[in-house]
Amino acid sequence: MPPSLTEIEQKILSYMVEYLRTNTYQPSIREIGERFGIKSTKTVSEHLQALADKGCLERDPSRSRAVKILGMDLANAQAVSVPCFSRLPEDRHGYRNARAETTLTLDRRLAGDKGAFFVEARADDLAPLGCAEGDYILLEPASVNELPDGVIVAAKVEDQPGYYRLTRNGSSIQLHPLAGKGIPTEVQDPASLVLLGRVTGMYRRVSHLAASATAFAH
Repeated sequence: MPPSLTEIEQKILSYMVEYLRTNTYQPSIREIGERFGIKSTKTVSEHLQALADKGCLERDPSRSRAVKILGMDLANAQAVSVPCFSRLPEDRHGYRNARAETTLTLDRRLAGDKGAFFVEARADDLAPLGCAEGDYILLEPASVNELPDGVIVAAKVEDQPGYYRLTRNGSSIQLHPLAGKGIPTEVQDPASLVLLGRVTGMYRRVSHLAASATAFAH
């Protein structure tokens, strides 16, 4: 098993995978540096060499884009890299792939529509739905008019982004908070709602539950 990666090494590797899937060629050392605010190309090269030493890459240090990612089926057209963020943004334009802390690679059929993204759940974000801290919440772009009654959305209310159950009351809509207690917020003009996305899925790693799992006879 290769040594574990540092946080910046993991971010660089994830970025390279996403870039390759999108462009069919690798980013240059300069592009990697710009993505992560690293001014020294020598420092970027050192990170790439560390990834090579840990068995994640094959590279030719004399060529900027001469890098091969190892251990990943990058030719699989059914796989797609979805950006993943640590928290909800302040507005609907807050999500940019370049701002993602990492990416999750999924089968295209599970990854949602174009523009979908993951947000790492914090405690009580979606507890009523069985979502725990550390789960990944999948959100997809949506317009208010197309949302059915009772759907779970992420929206900004009173300058704070959060998760809500959306219901309709005539021409207005109501946002029922999911985290903690609170009264519904009524939005008279749906067009004024700062809608961040529609919750369509959740991903959870269950390896930490294996030790406590109990087998039942049927």
